[in-house]
Amino acid sequence: NLNGYSTLFKEYSHCSQGQFPLTQNVTVVEGGTAILTCRVDQNDNTSLQWSNPAQQTLYFDDKKALRDNRIELVRASWHELSISVSDVSLSDEGQYTCSLFTMPVKTSKAYLTVLGVPEKPQISGFSSPVMEGDLMQLTCKTSGSKPAADIRWFKNDKEIKDVKYLKEEDANRKTFTVSSTLDFRVDRSDDGVAVICRVDHESLNATPQVAMQVLEIHYTPSVKIIPSTPFPQEGQPLILTCESKGKPLPEPVLWTKDGGELPDPDRMVVSGRELNILFLNKTDNGTYRCEATNTIGQSSAEYVLIVHDPNALAGQNGPDHALIGGIVAVVVFVTLCSIFLLGRYLARHKGTYLTNEAKGAEDAPDADTAIINAEGSQVNAEEKKEYFI
Repeated sequence: NLNGYSTLFKEYSHCSQGQFPLTQNVTVVEGGTAILTCRVDQNDNTSLQWSNPAQQTLYFDDKKALRDNRIELVRASWHELSISVSDVSLSDEGQYTCSLFTMPVKTSKAYLTVLGVPEKPQISGFSSPVMEGDLMQLTCKTSGSKPAADIRWFKNDKEIKDVKYLKEEDANRKTFTVSSTLDFRVDRSDDGVAVICRVDHESLNATPQVAMQVLEIHYTPSVKIIPSTPFPQEGQPLILTCESKGKPLPEPVLWTKDGGELPDPDRMVVSGRELNILFLNKTDNGTYRCEATNTIGQSSAEYVLIVHDPNALAGQNGPDHALIGGIVAVVVFVTLCSIFLLGRYLARHKGTYLTNEAKGAEDAPDADTAIINAEGSQVNAEEKKEYFI
């Protein structure tokens, strides 16, 4: 009955319209395990199937179709078909298909991305030792990354930006070999410094791979003379220390005075890098030189010795009585001059005058009359003044 079959087909198609397989893309590191999951929210017992990029069926419902020990069933139901692929290789990368066998068949694609893990980096180009001032070129290289890894350089924990970067495709045409070259001129401050090459890649889970090269720089000595006291005094000892740095370590230092040998070996004793002068005297004054030598070169430093008189130093360190006496004399002189000028001023402007009361009392018989006379005399006060020259 064709009509019956047609009606049944229409009803089956209508029911299948709400059925859609759902998948997600997967990224996995080479050698890891990938889980491919296909889900159907509404399923009326319709079969599910996973197939690989070559369109080979891997699983049909819970039945394994491809003989590959790496592929296993994780979960199979009317609503889900999940499988796992272990020990994933770069050749497993591609588009996988989940099929829902409705009428018509519905599919969903899941792309499997396989990350190539970069090999541990290697640093080349260093030959020990390196002379101060030489140009050094270091190259860091790593292979097997997919996508291409990133290389960064660090020196004294500070990143160096000015580097060269090269990317080359490997023979398998899937992974890359990357290299980076660092050029810089070395000095003595680089001796013992660690130069680090760091490889960053998404497959490393935020834990980069590193290679390290510790630098060994040879350089001429640097010399400095340090006295045991800043003011050498007659009769006291003095120690001059010759501080020398260099690589290789400088040989025992050589002490000289005024361009010749030390004049008094009994009092001037050399012990290692120290020159000990016992009981200083004025004849020890002069220029002392310390010379340090290694296989790279020679360097020297000078110290001018001036032996001081202990009494002179004591006078310099004590209070300056002459200065204090001078200040006191100036103060006294200024004070006396001020008093003299003030007295002279008062003497020149002093006059003999009579008070109002006195002026009225000269001819008054009693006190009351004197007061009355004094008030009347105010008018003529200016006429009563007289001055002494």
